[in-house]
Amino acid sequence: MGRWNPWVLSGMVGLLAASATPAVAQGSAPTFSKDIAPIFQSKCQACHQPESIAPMSLITYQQARPWARSIKDRVARRQMPPWHIDQSVGVQKFKNDMSLSDAQIDTIVKWVDAGAPQGDPKDLPPAKPLVTTNEWQGVMDGYGPPDMVIKSSEYKMPAVGQDVWYRPMTDIPLTEPRWVRMVEIRPTNLKARKIVHHSIAYLLLNGDTDAVNTGTATFGLNPSTAREDLVNRRPQLMEWAIGKGYDRFADGTGKLMVPGQQISWDQHLHAVGEEINGGSEIGLWFYPKGQEPKKRSYLIGFTGLREREFLDIPPNSVAYTEGFTVLKENTMITNFQPHFHLRGKAMKVEAIKPDGAREIVSYVGNFNFNWMTNYIYDEDASPIYPKGTIIQVSAWYDNTTANKDNPDPEQWVGYGDRTVDEMAHAWMNVVYYTDAEMKEILDARKAKAAARTSDRDRQ
Repeated sequence: MGRWNPWVLSGMVGLLAASATPAVAQGSAPTFSKDIAPIFQSKCQACHQPESIAPMSLITYQQARPWARSIKDRVARRQMPPWHIDQSVGVQKFKNDMSLSDAQIDTIVKWVDAGAPQGDPKDLPPAKPLVTTNEWQGVMDGYGPPDMVIKSSEYKMPAVGQDVWYRPMTDIPLTEPRWVRMVEIRPTNLKARKIVHHSIAYLLLNGDTDAVNTGTATFGLNPSTAREDLVNRRPQLMEWAIGKGYDRFADGTGKLMVPGQQISWDQHLHAVGEEINGGSEIGLWFYPKGQEPKKRSYLIGFTGLREREFLDIPPNSVAYTEGFTVLKENTMITNFQPHFHLRGKAMKVEAIKPDGAREIVSYVGNFNFNWMTNYIYDEDASPIYPKGTIIQVSAWYDNTTANKDNPDPEQWVGYGDRTVDEMAHAWMNVVYYTDAEMKEILDARKAKAAARTSDRDRQ
């Protein structure tokens, strides 16, 4: 392709890391009861339990032991848990980091290499309650139940058929304005998780003119991106896709909802071989009254395409596209969620500053279609850029047999909304600041960094 391909480089590094697995240490090997079960409890069992979304349960030794070699392979390659962001570049501090530490990976690898021993069942940690319902990720992460749940009507998806875009409307039962600090969308039932590819909740406004003003910072370099710009102008509560959790907005920011609004749903459904009734519902966590934020958070789909017509992936090939967006205001980016379909494989977001300096924001080198992971930056790590900065989204696609998700590598693939078509954009929540506000944020960060350095020096 004549370009640096970080996906290939990342893959080579991953293979070297997997092949360089450390030998089992002298002395007693890790056991499931004492060493592995606590790791599975904290990082795996939320999904890997009966009736949940994972293909097998990892609650007991008897359930986990047959999968030992597969577990070792997935964790050594950092495919599981589904935290695929590159840990060598870009932002590295997150609010929702579910990744395994190097020490945890090393423990699991040593356990499998030693024959995956059970150990003494008396060493097992106390069992956690099983999730027997369609639970909110926010609840499982300790944020408590949502303050309001708004549910769409359901669609009866046949066992076999073409993709469907289901767009019902739902009233919002608010009697006074409220600021939202966290949102989460989920399918309306566990079975519906099989058919809902993605779901977007748009707000239909009722005189809230300020919320429309999102287009000022999202005009791309090319007029052909007008369609994407129009989408970005629509106030979005949240976009959910397979494997995503919640959006938690930066402290002091949120989304304002007022009485009389409705949610316009955009739900992409696909057939999976059985008839399923399903839709979407959104949970809203409000700011307490009296603690309302001063800034709005806007969800923007930063494009990875110069033009949609540029997305033309030949059979049995790896392809590349890129897109550019000029920031018209000082902008803080608070999260990163790459979005592709079945051929998407890697995405890199870079900031090209007004002085020409480049900075990698985030990079996912081994995208997994089944896990649209949302990477939420820590408050002090959220990158903030001056107006005039260009956000470049670079995207790579794998239309070969090496891509296990590829339904047919013999097909040409172009832009489209179906899962067998392709697209590329980075969903990122942004907050806009004045020059004075931006300086205040940067000065506060410098002061915190200096204090941390001083503390280390004293130690």
